[in-house]
Amino acid sequence: MPDHSFAISPARAREIWLHAQRLDVAAPFGDGPEAVRLAAEHLGYIQIDTINVIERAHHHILYSRIPAYSRADLDLAQSLDKSVFEYWTHALAYVPSSAYRMYVSAMDRFRAEPSPSFAGLDANDYSALLRRIRDGGPLSIRDIDEALVEKTHPWGSRKPSRRALRYGFFTGDLTVSKRTGMVKSYDLSSRHFGWRRRPRPVNDVQLADYLLRRALQSQGMVSVESICYGNAQHKAPIRLAIESAVKRGRLAPVHIEGSPKALHWIEPAWLERQPDPRSAPLVHILSPFDPLVIQRKRLQLFFGYEHRFEAYVPAAKRQLGYFALPVLAGDEIVAAIDLKMDRSSGKLLVRQWTWMVEQRPELQLLIDEALSRFERFQQA
Repeated sequence: MPDHSFAISPARAREIWLHAQRLDVAAPFGDGPEAVRLAAEHLGYIQIDTINVIERAHHHILYSRIPAYSRADLDLAQSLDKSVFEYWTHALAYVPSSAYRMYVSAMDRFRAEPSPSFAGLDANDYSALLRRIRDGGPLSIRDIDEALVEKTHPWGSRKPSRRALRYGFFTGDLTVSKRTGMVKSYDLSSRHFGWRRRPRPVNDVQLADYLLRRALQSQGMVSVESICYGNAQHKAPIRLAIESAVKRGRLAPVHIEGSPKALHWIEPAWLERQPDPRSAPLVHILSPFDPLVIQRKRLQLFFGYEHRFEAYVPAAKRQLGYFALPVLAGDEIVAAIDLKMDRSSGKLLVRQWTWMVEQRPELQLLIDEALSRFERFQQA
């Protein structure tokens, strides 16, 4: 803990984070597959989720920053341009292919010490699967005919080969070359990316530096917890990286007014920069898996808003609704709206609307316009 940290107002802290998330400007990345690449490289990851009450999380997150986003843009970025690939961050996510080296050490650790769920995986069966993909091309679980077994997990598969495909994915032997809906096709990573040799892994110091840079770029104000969200094993090297950056004058310790114990760090240029002039607030209907929302404690600290993800909460205990989406207007979370897409009618249904601020006609109009745009995106 440093002897002194600079106090930053909550409004200023929100401005910094929103700018880092590129939610304060319209269309910050342009459009098309190139916009997907730029968004992934800037944010560091785009979380994947299978829930399909509205459009799935990865498409929703990209839409929030690419108003002209098309699902085909992500398909092209993954399968043709190969500028993004799937791997595990704090959850399954699209990550930029330019950062592949940062994940190789995790792949090697998984190969050396696979999780217990992969115990008993037959090495000969796995080698045969790799040969089949090598000789026949990308393979999905639907392409494999085999005797079915009982599921060992609610989200598991009755096909034994799914475990071998997942093992290849986590070790980096395989990569997801394409998705058809949520069905994944796997190819040899070397063939998909056109490698003669797999990228070499980084060491722990290089990885910590990358995670710190990624967080500063996408969060603006960072804490050890926000940098290491879902990856507590990185905390020790991250603390050393922060300490080194502070000594070199590249980072300054800060805290939000009223929360001196919640220590953060920021690049000193932010302390000199004047706040941007206020303009008409942009309205975003955010995914509960959006990078701005997923870190619930950070969201509450910066915005004073506690988001509840209640899809797995009994109906009688829900406060915001089954799949409530936070509504960001300017630098405020002003509402949470539980939405559902009725695909048979092509209509976006509002199941519950919870105001977090006083309802105002001009704000209602802005949100209604955002909902209309969001409905058109769902229909596309």
